[in-house]
Amino acid sequence: MLKLTPILLAIGWALVMYRVSVWRTSRQLDAKSTELADPRLRALCDRMAAALDLPRIRVHVYEIEPVNGLAAPDGRIFVTRGFHDRYRAGEVTAEEMASVIAHELGHVALGHSRRRMIDFSGQNAIRTAVIMVLGRILPGIGVVLANLLSRLVSARLSRQDEYEADAYASALLIKAGIGAGPQKSLLEKLSRLSGGAGGTPAWLLSHPKTEERVAAIAANEAKWVSD
Repeated sequence: MLKLTPILLAIGWALVMYRVSVWRTSRQLDAKSTELADPRLRALCDRMAAALDLPRIRVHVYEIEPVNGLAAPDGRIFVTRGFHDRYRAGEVTAEEMASVIAHELGHVALGHSRRRMIDFSGQNAIRTAVIMVLGRILPGIGVVLANLLSRLVSARLSRQDEYEADAYASALLIKAGIGAGPQKSLLEKLSRLSGGAGGTPAWLLSHPKTEERVAAIAANEAKWVSD
């Protein structure tokens, strides 16, 4: 039991830190966001809501410049001011913005935030266990290897979530009569809009490669449209 104590403490600490992070994120989102009011985007959200048998889909604009969309741990959907500004400037269409909202809805519907909490706790436990084992054999290097392993696991799980959210979004967009075309075209724009991932190795990226995501969306689209 004593040998497991560091691992159990690591899991407990990870849960506490995750809860603190959620609380801080919620406070920041509350202070720096307003509900989306654009008529065109609201109309598209209403079409998706009808497809889901929901009375309404609430979307908020988060007042930061980076181009991004996010699903808060409490289930709220946000697009950043930077993203909304690109839409207002004509660089992104209303349908492409709708595909972002559909993707974030996928994260919420599929419980990815809850799964991230479990994954984060597990990764922290794995990291602690690896340090305990390798730290005796390779002092110093063991910590580096444990951190690298944790990053690899986290990136792989995050990429899986992105594929799942993409598939959910494709199904919703098709059902709402918007189609998956805007989803594919936006992904092809995102690298330019957000600055890309630089030289980060693909196996450490939190999102799959654009061409792989587009290919997966196209495969689902072909299957679901023909059914």
